[in-house]
Amino acid sequence: MKLRRMKALAGVALLCGTLSACGLSINQGVPYDIQPGTIQPIPSLSGLKVTVGSKDFTENIILAYMAEMALTASGADVVDLSDIKGSNSSRQALLSGQTDVTWEYTGTGWINYQGNELPVPGGEKAQYEATAKADEEKFGVTWLNYSPLNDQYAFAVTEEYGAKNNLKTTSDLAAFIKQKPDQAVFCLETEFTSRQDGFPAAVKAYGFQNPKIENFGIGTIYSAVASGTCPVGEVFTTDGRISGLNLRVLEDDKKAFPQYNAVPTLRTEYLKAHPDIRGPLEKIAAALDNEQMVQLCKQVDVDGQDAGKVAHEWMVKKGFVK
Repeated sequence: MKLRRMKALAGVALLCGTLSACGLSINQGVPYDIQPGTIQPIPSLSGLKVTVGSKDFTENIILAYMAEMALTASGADVVDLSDIKGSNSSRQALLSGQTDVTWEYTGTGWINYQGNELPVPGGEKAQYEATAKADEEKFGVTWLNYSPLNDQYAFAVTEEYGAKNNLKTTSDLAAFIKQKPDQAVFCLETEFTSRQDGFPAAVKAYGFQNPKIENFGIGTIYSAVASGTCPVGEVFTTDGRISGLNLRVLEDDKKAFPQYNAVPTLRTEYLKAHPDIRGPLEKIAAALDNEQMVQLCKQVDVDGQDAGKVAHEWMVKKGFVK
């Protein structure tokens, strides 16, 4: 079964007028011949066109590849629409039917899409349950089963900087920069700067005063912190560059950021029409955790491997495909 790595061109620009305006572009093909492993062909999925989307950062792209390979092994005719620029564009692609499957994060759903201001108390599963229930009721989006993969926001500094200034928690950071305001320089991605579950939540919880913000692409923040361009940077806690660049993640001790468990999401009407799509996706979601994802992202972002190759090797190692 050849994994068809192409873009859905017909009607893909419904929302934005053009592909580029929506953050969507054509990718080159990935020549993997996917054969069933423990994920076996499912008659009801044979030949079914399924478009898989993703956001534009390494972890989400890896997850999209995994979903595509699982669905290909199941017999579906998979179309790739990964690497969509920005959470809102990715979400609109799902809602509009441009994509059928996308991995989403519970905190993003709860705060950004559903308009809540505060995380759900009670931990990961409580956040997942509240997000899933509200999204189906309000937007007709179904979240598949809970996954232990939880990619949270955090702030990081270099190990040297953290040790020198005794920084272990974000409260430590807030107290430190109150004493040394010239160190209140944050490397942040543009979306994180304004989204309510991002920097505004941290400012509210920790009381950062007059922070100076340097906007970078998410991929360059890690190296900017490592090189000393900024003392502090926004990071994803499962990003492999944390260990690769010897960064220290500061504990979010006041729980400013929500939980961000990654879960496949689909339009409810689409899932009802094709219920067997659930099984292959939930198999891979249940097999993932933070430790594995850190290593997978490190292979891409530090070691320079291709995200599709990394995803394929993991799928083969787990026995899902051959």
